[in-house]
Amino acid sequence: MVELKLIPVEEFKRVRNSSADKYKKLQIIADMCRANTLTEVKRAGSGHLGSSFSAMDIVVWMYYEEMNTLKVGFDSPDRDIYFSSKGHDVPGLYAVLHSLGEIPDHMLMSLRRLNGLNGHPDIGNRGMEANSGSLGMGISKGRGMAWAKKYNNNGGRVFVMTGDGELQEGQNYEALHVTAHHKVDNLTVIVDDNKVQSDKPVAEIIDLRNLVEKFTAFGWHVIRIDGHDFRSIEKAIAEAKQVKGKPQIIIADTIKGRGISFMEHPVALEIGKGLYPWHSGAPDDAAFEAGYSELIQRINAGLAAVSLDPLHLTPVEPEAKTASPSMLEGEPLSQAALDRLSVKPTDEYVSRAYGQALVELAATRKDIVVLDADLSSDCKVRDFENTYPDRFIENGIAEQDMVSMAAGLARQGLLPVVNSFASFLASRANEQIYNAAGEKSKIIYALHYAGLIPAGPGKSHQSLRDISLFSALPNCTILQPCSAEETRMAMDYAVNKTDDVIALRLIIGPSPRRITLPAGYE
Repeated sequence: MVELKLIPVEEFKRVRNSSADKYKKLQIIADMCRANTLTEVKRAGSGHLGSSFSAMDIVVWMYYEEMNTLKVGFDSPDRDIYFSSKGHDVPGLYAVLHSLGEIPDHMLMSLRRLNGLNGHPDIGNRGMEANSGSLGMGISKGRGMAWAKKYNNNGGRVFVMTGDGELQEGQNYEALHVTAHHKVDNLTVIVDDNKVQSDKPVAEIIDLRNLVEKFTAFGWHVIRIDGHDFRSIEKAIAEAKQVKGKPQIIIADTIKGRGISFMEHPVALEIGKGLYPWHSGAPDDAAFEAGYSELIQRINAGLAAVSLDPLHLTPVEPEAKTASPSMLEGEPLSQAALDRLSVKPTDEYVSRAYGQALVELAATRKDIVVLDADLSSDCKVRDFENTYPDRFIENGIAEQDMVSMAAGLARQGLLPVVNSFASFLASRANEQIYNAAGEKSKIIYALHYAGLIPAGPGKSHQSLRDISLFSALPNCTILQPCSAEETRMAMDYAVNKTDDVIALRLIIGPSPRRITLPAGYE
């Protein structure tokens, strides 16, 4: 197991208080935050590195140079407000707040732990201005905050970071319309346009096309910049603050995984044969050591160039054994995280059995069509996507649209199988699901991440309300298989033995133990 080290706050103070060029200092600090983010995610066993790294330079600029938030305090009504709508980049945001002394060392090392830092932004953690996890809400929330500031005659601006893939979610376009209509000019949206979604390029999932023309047509003041160039960031923010009568959008062209060569696209996409491997999860020991070494060497070279001593690193205290894998589960666990468990999970996944059963059933049921919301890998439908590409429909991050399309498919005699995380699919698309049920259309809804486990990503990804939402539907059967064998039986029942709407609740992680079904079980 690798020895983890942390760059302490004192080192950030040393760099910040030096007489070196401002932009050079910020570049060093951004890489120092990347190094601590890498340690943070490695310790957690899961998390989002690619998105944290692409947004890092912008976040560092906002807190170190732009906003008054730390000066006036998080409780001041006149503070500048920044929050991430995309949410995946929160490990990087935590690292920046830690570098400024707002999050202590032990809390930074508590990412995705009980009573620690949440896997997605949550206002229960210091410095978080809004909850995230479910995408597409940030611009609307930001508009509300900015409107309230004007109404209350409070100072400060509102800055919202969105992802590029997040812009597939329909609520964004409602927000773009209304914000421009009401001329909310103390709101600036920053798009982290890193060109990659979960594990594929945005253009392959759902192409956003020309964002400048799109946002301009909605009535926003649009600026496009290099999101890794501090001078460009500085100039763009200054321009945005001068705009009157229009909200502003800064499209920041960034690189997912910026800072570690093998995590950056397009290199990472080439290594992954078209799939980006660093969206979620923690690196194995070899990748961690290679990435950390690359960052530390570049940081020390930068320090030497401005006549500062090399970094002083502090060791991270090893973590105690964890009683249950459910404490650590989030995205797929690293081997190091698995090694720390005193109770080992099995290699059985009900979600994997679901994906296999889907491929097998589709061989004889030509009417099966699978719909996905940018979660093909997580929902274990990638094999179906590769085996039956003409019957796989990628909808991007747009659950409501996906369900209504499924209703149209069902009305034409096809059998749609709709996939997303339970917390997003059941609640966000509930009206569309209810409408389709009223048409007596048979649709199978695969509700992944159902239940409280895994807890690592936070409450935004934990789903219990799906049970009550689907229970309220007419002619709906809810199934939750306990094993791979029962999953295959449930899929056969759902496809071949009922006309009901089916809600199939699936745990995404490995089974904690194997369950053998009794003889003759049906």
